[in-house]
Amino acid sequence: MTGLLTRLGRRAFGPREVALRPARPADAEALARLHGQSFRIGWDAAEFERLLANRLSRALVGTDGPCGAPVGFILLSGVSPEIEILSVAVEPGRRGEGIARRLVEAAFGMLAAEGFQIVFLEVEEGNAPALRLYARTGFREIGRRAGYYRGAAGEPVAALTMRRDIA
Repeated sequence: MTGLLTRLGRRAFGPREVALRPARPADAEALARLHGQSFRIGWDAAEFERLLANRLSRALVGTDGPCGAPVGFILLSGVSPEIEILSVAVEPGRRGEGIARRLVEAAFGMLAAEGFQIVFLEVEEGNAPALRLYARTGFREIGRRAGYYRGAAGEPVAALTMRRDIA
């Protein structure tokens, strides 16, 4: 019911404003919360602190308005000219508003400005929303890793390896 009310509210009032900015170490708790809401095995705040402190990492956060709480993020890591998307997550009540797409597209601009040319990622084969996002943002499948993930019942699930050139 809540999802229906959220969608009806979006139709009546439009999506709420989302501001994008670089992630900061102070965001670690919020990013861990968003990750835990989005994946079966969530990363804790200490893991986000470590990743955000790593000079090879890049991260953008979508916030509820210019000064609001994080409602989504994209986290990447790599060495130019290649980088990998480690995770993209959006608060469950805000999904379907295009936040993840804005984050991915903004990351492409940031990465291109830094000289990155290729973005890779791995995604669970059955993750239809993520696969739609990546198809819409220009990724193509380049490989498959059988049994890389475990499904909800512990069954092996393949990872699809994807690539997008940004140069």
